[in-house]
Amino acid sequence: MRVGFYQFRPVFGKVAHNRRKVLEKLSQVEADLIVLPELPFTGYSFTNREEAWHLAEPLDNSPTLWELAELCARKKMHLVTGFAERAGQQVYNSALLIGPQGLIHTYRKIHLFDREKLIFAPGNTPLSVQEIHGVRVGMMICFDWSFPEVARVLALQGAQILCHPSNLVLSYCQQAMLTRCLENHVFAITANRYGQERRPHGTIRFTGKSQIVAPRGQLIYRAPSRKEMVYLTEIDPEEARNKQLTRRNHSFSDRRPEFYRTICQV
Repeated sequence: MRVGFYQFRPVFGKVAHNRRKVLEKLSQVEADLIVLPELPFTGYSFTNREEAWHLAEPLDNSPTLWELAELCARKKMHLVTGFAERAGQQVYNSALLIGPQGLIHTYRKIHLFDREKLIFAPGNTPLSVQEIHGVRVGMMICFDWSFPEVARVLALQGAQILCHPSNLVLSYCQQAMLTRCLENHVFAITANRYGQERRPHGTIRFTGKSQIVAPRGQLIYRAPSRKEMVYLTEIDPEEARNKQLTRRNHSFSDRRPEFYRTICQV
C-alpha cells in the first residue's frame, strides 16, 4: 500500500488559497492513502468561536469537500484531512476520510488542546475504524496522541493504520506516537504543519516533523521541521495484524482488563 503525508504551511483565513495549494500538489501524487494536517484550509489560531464559525464549512455544502472528493475520484485514492466543520451554531475540529466515492467518515476531535476549548465544541463521534482496499484505518487528531486510550481503542477495533492530522506545537509529541505504535503494533501517519501563525492574541509555532511509524515503534521517516514536502512510501499493512511479542506473549490477549477499571472511572 502506497501511503504518505503532505506537510505544508497554510495561510490563516485563506481557505480557497489553501485548498488550491493542496489540490495542485496532490494532483501530482500517485498514492493509495494521503494524510493532511489538522485544519489545513482555515488555519488554526482563531481569535474566537465566531471567526471559526465563519471560516468553517458545513459538510452538506462544502466546496472543499466537493473538490477533494473529485480529486480522490480522479486519482483513485483516499485522503484523511483535518477540517473545520460547521454544524448548526457549533464548530468542530474534525477529520474527514474521503475516497473516490466521496465522504466516508467524519471524526470530531474529542480531546481539545488549550485555546481550542474556547473555539470548538467537544467531539461527539465515537472512535471507529473504516475499511479501504481491505485495510482498516482509524482517525485521531493532534492532541489525541496524549491519551493512550484513543490508539488502543482503535487498535482493538482492528485498525492497522492510525491517520493522525496534527498541528503539533510541543517538542515531544512525535516521539510519543512511536510508543503508541509499539503498544498496539500498528502503523501511524502523522501529518503536521510547519511555520508560525501570528494573530492578534499571540504567535504560535508548529514543529513540522511529520512522520510515518511502523509496528514495534520503528520510525520509517520523519520530515524536517521547516520544509514543505510530500513523502510517500510503501508499507505492508498486514504487518499490523501480528500482535505477537514473543512465543508466549501477545499484545492483546495478554491484557487483563479486570485490573484496568480505574481508568474508566469518572
